[in-house]
Amino acid sequence: MGQPVPWWITHWPGASSPVLQGITARPTEDCDLPFLQSLYAGTRADEMAATGWPAPECHDFLAQQFSLQHRYYHEHYPDACFLLLSRGEHAIGRLYWREQGDSASLVDVSLVPAERGRGIGTALMQLLLARADARGQDIVLHVEPFNPALRLYRRFGFETLSDNGVYARMRRPTHHLRGEEKS
Repeated sequence: MGQPVPWWITHWPGASSPVLQGITARPTEDCDLPFLQSLYAGTRADEMAATGWPAPECHDFLAQQFSLQHRYYHEHYPDACFLLLSRGEHAIGRLYWREQGDSASLVDVSLVPAERGRGIGTALMQLLLARADARGQDIVLHVEPFNPALRLYRRFGFETLSDNGVYARMRRPTHHLRGEEKS
């Protein structure tokens, strides 16, 4: 479904980041779609609860929205790394990341509810920021204004470039590292 896992992901510094120990990343596959759809639905549970819709309508709506998002990501970011995050044999999330020239995009990162609030997002951001800085890349992303991750992004130096009311477009300029070459 996506590109092969890049070396820097398969060899991430678990020893220097205890939070990531035991978490692996691999390219998503078609057999992961049910998990990915469930993960997507979980990120929108609060929103759906507020609609008052019956459960079958919520399920159908979220299935449709996941399908549209999935297709959009693969059409607009065909060279991205679409990674499934697992702890042991259990899928726990997804990380969609794209590098292109002097910019990198955090297309999406999502975790199952049981894995949220445990520092995984922070550790992943540290890994991605170090990678982008080593390559001299700014990082851009889009985030909904009510998403709790917005605080994390701001803490890591992301600034809002634009906000259309649905998504804020954010950027973190590169922090060039001396003595390191782009790889």
